[in-house]
Amino acid sequence: MLAGGTARADDASRKRFAQKQEMLSRLWVFATLNYLYCDVVGLMDAKMLKQYGEGIVDGVRIDEGFLLGATILMQVPLSMVFLSTALPPRASRVANIAAGALMTGVQTATLFIGRPAKYYLFSSAVEIATTGFITAYALLAMKPPRVVPSVGATQDAVTMSVGFRF
Repeated sequence: MLAGGTARADDASRKRFAQKQEMLSRLWVFATLNYLYCDVVGLMDAKMLKQYGEGIVDGVRIDEGFLLGATILMQVPLSMVFLSTALPPRASRVANIAAGALMTGVQTATLFIGRPAKYYLFSSAVEIATTGFITAYALLAMKPPRVVPSVGATQDAVTMSVGFRF
């Protein structure tokens, strides 16, 4: 009876954790779409488009190295859409905390380059809030598994086991 109840509790815990991983994956989709849309809107901004054409935006040279770095950086949120659900619990938690903190920091830093347009400020606020929430959610809601010791005894032997609960 005890073992069956524990198994049901473990299944429920795993299901709750999987739901949290799904939530994080969806938040990464939301953040990524916001990054992309802000970039598309930037192409509609005549002042920005002129700077793109000249290869220097707000004093930053947009060359192949910059574009490679930006592409690599954007692999973080894109990868987290998949990794949030594909990684085992502890790795998923660590990856979400690290990726969320990185993207929050980078997006915050971009606000200090040049003079951002209002649409960029708004999009950045949404992106920073989303990745900040991802970081906090992974840190606080995705606690690592607890170690639950159990001891059992029969006439023939004493057994001890350690179980991990999610």
